[in-house]
Amino acid sequence: MGREYIPYNDAEFDRWLKFLIDYTEQKCSGNPPDWDHIPQAAWTAAYAPTLGPHTPQETREKNRVRASAEHVTRGFVNRYLRFDPVTDEDRDNMGIPNRDMIPTPVPKPEDVPEVEVSTPLPRTLRFRFRRIGAKRWGKPEGVHGLELLWMIGDAPPAKIEEFPHSAFSTKNPLEMSFEENQRGKRVYFAVRWETGTVKKGPESDIFNAVIP
Repeated sequence: MGREYIPYNDAEFDRWLKFLIDYTEQKCSGNPPDWDHIPQAAWTAAYAPTLGPHTPQETREKNRVRASAEHVTRGFVNRYLRFDPVTDEDRDNMGIPNRDMIPTPVPKPEDVPEVEVSTPLPRTLRFRFRRIGAKRWGKPEGVHGLELLWMIGDAPPAKIEEFPHSAFSTKNPLEMSFEENQRGKRVYFAVRWETGTVKKGPESDIFNAVIP
């Protein structure tokens, strides 16, 4: 979209996401419904424990779920709220950019990211990414972020579709935190670029790293 519209603050994000869902649900009450796709996320369940005294694990889970909720919501907005019957007034009410702010569609990425893995802290893996051959680390023009497909196991999956987990980041680097009892275990992963309209590029080979 033409500008960043998702609130940075967790409390503001919570209010905005609930309003977006409530607003679209109200619009779906007609027969037939005007809009029939509502974003689903576990955000509320993960956010609630962090409103009082909470553990580092609850914070990590909240951050993980928020990243997933943002990812789903951006795709929902780009696929369903940019077009009729959604009006400019509706988009203003929901706090999302109007059509006159929407840039020219970005094509599907055609290349594979280059990734460097480091272990800056115990229980932490850090992934830096860039276009292959680029001099600087970062996502290329037209790419919204990096999707990292991953699993912990004794052997890699037979194919990309068998990865049970994914992480998404628009910022470089992407960091993943693990539990104490996971130290020494091996993480298998593959990466791919993704645009703001959820067009995915080709997957990389499957790599691996050990949780420090």
